[in-house]
Amino acid sequence: MEAKKKYCSGCESEQYIWKNYAGNKYCKNCWFKSNKSPAIPKVSEKKKKQDVEYSLLRKKYLLKKPNCEVNVIGCTNIATDIHHTIGGQNRSVYYLIQSTWLASCRTCHVWIHEHPIEARELKLLASPKNLPTQINLIKKNGRNV
Repeated sequence: MEAKKKYCSGCESEQYIWKNYAGNKYCKNCWFKSNKSPAIPKVSEKKKKQDVEYSLLRKKYLLKKPNCEVNVIGCTNIATDIHHTIGGQNRSVYYLIQSTWLASCRTCHVWIHEHPIEARELKLLASPKNLPTQINLIKKNGRNV
């Protein structure tokens, strides 16, 4: 059986019909042009609020600690980045907890992530097996510090 061209309600021309929707017939091109599903936001509203708070805390932290706290070879000693010592799947839990932050220059920050084994030895990255101990250090009197 051979498909026949029929009138497309979208482009108003004879086309092979892809979809019959609500009494209107559409070719493949018109159907996908007219029925775009709503875009999923890249950042959730909750994360946007958290990022605004983080931005304010970050500025204050770097003003308070303008020098790099990492100091590996090639350090510029001018802190421009915040290094989060706890990352991975736990990052969102500790994202705003400043006791898990280190002020770092870009050179040192890159070094930490390019040398994770050495960074763990220097306590610049949390080791997954040591995480529960570090969680207890972060909490004082039941509050996050």
